[in-house]
Amino acid sequence: MALTITETAAKHVASQLENRGKGLGIRVAITTTGCSGMAYVLEFVDELNPADEVFEDHGVKIVVDPKSLVYIDGTEMDFVKVGVNEGFEFRNPNVKGECGCGESFSV
Repeated sequence: MALTITETAAKHVASQLENRGKGLGIRVAITTTGCSGMAYVLEFVDELNPADEVFEDHGVKIVVDPKSLVYIDGTEMDFVKVGVNEGFEFRNPNVKGECGCGESFSV
């Protein structure tokens, strides 16, 4: 089981952590929401929970709880800029469908 992050995304996360002045890494979790049922949630991690899985890629720690890992195992997280828009993009091999706006997915 694993979650990876591209070099571009790792640089963005590292920059945000540096600007913030603290943090161990970034948490990637899944929440139930949207038209298709699930959405990604990102937050800074200052403290690990006992059950957390920690992956390190390009010098950045990615923290995932066991319940979320089931849905995002094998996912690659990227940071993409297109025109004036920028944000994280997830390449999740478990996704079976997405809503039209791309905000939620199903597995």
